[in-house]
Amino acid sequence: MTAKKKVLVRTYGCQMNVYDSDRMTDLLAGEGYEATEHVDEADLVLLNTCHIREKAAEKVYSELGRLRVLKAEKAAAGGSLMIGVTGCVAQAEGDEIVRRAPVVDLVVGPQSYQNLPELLARAGERRERSGPVARGAGIVETEFDIGAKFETLPGPDRARTLARGPTAFLTIQEGCDKFCSFCVVPYTRGAEVSRPLDRILAEARALVDGGVRELTLLGQNVNAWHGLGPDGREWTLGRLAAALADLPGLDRIRYTTSHPRDMDEALIAAHRDLPALMPYLHLPVQSGSDRILKAMNRRHTAADYRDLVARIRAARPDIALTSDFIVGFPGETDADFEATLALAEAVGYAAAFTFKYSPRPGTPAAGRDDQVPEAVKSERLQRLQALIERQTQAFNRSRIGMTMDVLIEKRGRVPGQLVGRSPWLQPVHVDGPDSMIGSIVPVAISDMHSYSLFGAIVPTPGHHAVAPAAARHTAAQAAAGHAVAPAAASHAAAPAAAGHAAAPAAAGGGRG
Repeated sequence: MTAKKKVLVRTYGCQMNVYDSDRMTDLLAGEGYEATEHVDEADLVLLNTCHIREKAAEKVYSELGRLRVLKAEKAAAGGSLMIGVTGCVAQAEGDEIVRRAPVVDLVVGPQSYQNLPELLARAGERRERSGPVARGAGIVETEFDIGAKFETLPGPDRARTLARGPTAFLTIQEGCDKFCSFCVVPYTRGAEVSRPLDRILAEARALVDGGVRELTLLGQNVNAWHGLGPDGREWTLGRLAAALADLPGLDRIRYTTSHPRDMDEALIAAHRDLPALMPYLHLPVQSGSDRILKAMNRRHTAADYRDLVARIRAARPDIALTSDFIVGFPGETDADFEATLALAEAVGYAAAFTFKYSPRPGTPAAGRDDQVPEAVKSERLQRLQALIERQTQAFNRSRIGMTMDVLIEKRGRVPGQLVGRSPWLQPVHVDGPDSMIGSIVPVAISDMHSYSLFGAIVPTPGHHAVAPAAARHTAAQAAAGHAVAPAAASHAAAPAAAGHAAAPAAAGGGRG
């Protein structure tokens, strides 16, 4: 029997990239590829990239430099390695990638993944003729045709869905028409396009059939989704959420990321009326200054945002709100920044991602001549992070003493420990058998460490109580000779090092 080829898909950035990576993996499985996590055994490496973070493209080129060495080693040993760049850096950089990194065999934008088998075949033929690192041999495919992408990419494979766990992402919308002056998304993902309702429901049913109990609906501007309903009327996200909530076996629904201007009354009512719609909403505001919001082209004021928050909380008083903030946008004064602090203080967030402004080539804000000095941006970021950190800790502390339903997702790092998610998306650590993975169980919360909650599963028929996870976590670390530190410290370090508030709960989605 011929050994299967192996593919490594390395994913950077947002949840939509995770979704796209899963779909590419499923597509390539039909071409004889088996997924691997080990780069040295891969026959194909795809870097699924994100263009939002600062210096995103340079990080890709650094990784390509390492892969160039591996490709040469494999060629010297009589083997081969195909290298592809996908995602938003591929869309933004295009031909520049194969010019700077001739080792790359193909560059594929986010709307062309359905063409991967054909592109791989063409790239392989070119390499056979030209050699492993010849210039001009790489194939670039960055056409925008989102309809073709969703019509032809395979649906979720049941066996692979089962292996991925009880949570999943489902893209319902791509692109953005808002054109915020700092953002590259309209240029890398294109105009707003909504997937048809019937295709969304079909994919959701397939995921639930594969054991998924929680779906996170994805879109660059997810609450702009709209589609024709079976009643002949235009549906928006609130109606879609209600239809999904009726699917047997689907217990939890989330969505991200939203724009305040598309938060309509039907969606607010869905948060009130649908128990399956989790009490969690990521609602980016970016700034609390009307002057900066106008310069960002956000098309709403700080007062608009506060009024929206009040209406959402009136409908769902227990909802956790998270957000995105940019400090140091061009022209931001001390007064503008104080307005941002005031808004954050007034709203009270469960968590937030906070960033220093960094120019994105091709965006209107990048060309402004009133850039804020780096030292000022850093000082403002620290002050905002300190405020958000206090709010996050207070929110998590308020969960202690509660009994809440937790969806158990996977094993923890400590033997006998399981990790799940609260309704508010916090990681929850409990002790229990692996057989509980995929179950929703009541958990009495007894402790918190940084961004995680700890507790004990409440006995119900068929289950037995176990000791609080925090006690075993601490004992295991002490027995190993380690200083006892919060369980979430290492999880939080990466966001903090990246220059934003370490707030895992704001990440959205169900993958831990």
